[in-house]
Amino acid sequence: MFSAIKRAFTTPDLRNKLLFTLAIVAIYRLGSFIPAPFVNYANVQQCLKAGNASTSGIYELVNLFSGGALLQLSIFALGIMPYITASIITQLLRVVIPRFETLYKEGQAGQAKLTQYTRYLTIALGLLQSTTLIAVARQGALFGSNCAGNVFSDNSWWAISLMVITMTAGTGMIMWLAELVTEKGIGNGMSLLIFASIAARFPASLGSIAQTKGVETLLGVIAIGVVIVLLVILVEQSQRRIPVQYAKRMVGKRTYGGQATYLPIKVNMAGVVPVIFASSLLYLPGLIAQFNGPDKTGKIADWVIWINNNLTKGDHPLYMLMYFLLIIAFTYFYVSITFNPEEVSENMKQYGGFIPGIRAGRPTTEYLEYVLSRITLPGSLYLGLVALIPLVALSLLNANQDFPFGGTSILIIVGVGLETVKQISAQMQQRNYEGLLK
Repeated sequence: MFSAIKRAFTTPDLRNKLLFTLAIVAIYRLGSFIPAPFVNYANVQQCLKAGNASTSGIYELVNLFSGGALLQLSIFALGIMPYITASIITQLLRVVIPRFETLYKEGQAGQAKLTQYTRYLTIALGLLQSTTLIAVARQGALFGSNCAGNVFSDNSWWAISLMVITMTAGTGMIMWLAELVTEKGIGNGMSLLIFASIAARFPASLGSIAQTKGVETLLGVIAIGVVIVLLVILVEQSQRRIPVQYAKRMVGKRTYGGQATYLPIKVNMAGVVPVIFASSLLYLPGLIAQFNGPDKTGKIADWVIWINNNLTKGDHPLYMLMYFLLIIAFTYFYVSITFNPEEVSENMKQYGGFIPGIRAGRPTTEYLEYVLSRITLPGSLYLGLVALIPLVALSLLNANQDFPFGGTSILIIVGVGLETVKQISAQMQQRNYEGLLK
């Protein structure tokens, strides 16, 4: 393994790509610690040390994907989250807006236009999310009620506007850095920046566990983390291979086709998207309840009390159950819009391919739908169980804030890590090396 890494850095063009990627990641991490204009850095650090920061629901995801930059109120406070949300919305709009589906099928030119729409939507979401973040921080809801002092040195309208513009520009810069990595570096830029953000929080989380729970608990958590990573790797690499046979075709004097291949269907085709969807949806009731405070008599509505008691605490059984069921539902929904059995069947028929024992056309579509529904069930259950890991840690160990091996974190770390290593190995094999994976 180490010799393969050494050969990767001794190959000039591959070394340049790796160093370029590492430099972009370093710039991204540096921006996570630069405070936005008019942010009182000293007061923010005091609030963080108090340990009362509220990172539930969507704020937990944003803080996770930004590597802690959200609670630092830095220029990169929003992290990758606006782009992720914009990408998901663009994919969903393909189902609703025929024009988007037409662009997707037009090939590279159409997909480039969809990418441009995603960029515009990212900036719009950046404006919305930065405004919301600053409003929540001004109300004192971001750092908790025990946070003394104002986190902003100036609350005038022009200062707030400058902070919103700066955080939105930070989102645009992150998007640009990620595209640079994709174009000139190694791997997918957005995925690698998310990977760096999550990995950057591991040392602090493990150190906090060692200080508060002891070295024995730390070793136990590491052991649990290794087992979880191995299991996630096993499932992420699992796939159902459907055999496909291509008939021979004569084009001029050349013969095409005639070979046997397979159509891979992964157990987890949806990735981490259903977890993001479920977390965002469960955050909405709590957000609505926050804007419905006590009435003139000081009485709080019964439905607000019920939401605060049942749908805002991760260790509540009802919250866990709804979280689990929503992940299953969103997994089926997302797989249905990203994998179209009818389109796959039509492409196979067009190029003379067929599944042995299954007729081309409608029977192939029905067979693919049957296989997809069967394999999506264990995939959705797997996602739900992995996502519940930090919630179970909260209820059993009371260590949710410090537990580093959360479901979303592990899914992203393993998925991005495997894909990046495969790309490095592919480029090394092109140069007659054996690669990182044997």
